[in-house]
Amino acid sequence: MAYDAALAARIREVVGDEHGLSEKAMFGGLAFLVGGHLAASASGRGGMLLRVDPARTEELLDPPEVDRFEMRGRRLDGWLHVAPAAVQSDDDLRRWVALGVAYAGSLPPK
Repeated sequence: MAYDAALAARIREVVGDEHGLSEKAMFGGLAFLVGGHLAASASGRGGMLLRVDPARTEELLDPPEVDRFEMRGRRLDGWLHVAPAAVQSDDDLRRWVALGVAYAGSLPPK
């Protein structure tokens, strides 16, 4: 499945002014990196891949449209799959992307 280009454009709008921003094809989607760290991605699985503080994983799983990202059968702390239903509104998208940008920005640049 190809990533949602409209969602990628919406993410780009949200992160457009972020210092150290770059875009890169990763994990079958289009990733938005801050300081070389993935913050958010229009996922090739649909919806959005989001990197967050691993310590906050459990609390952020509250909406049913959000789950741990799974890679090679492993469900990862600090990596979330946010279903399209959870980012339909611009306010919801901004809230989720802000979490990813904040965490990526807290890491030392690569």
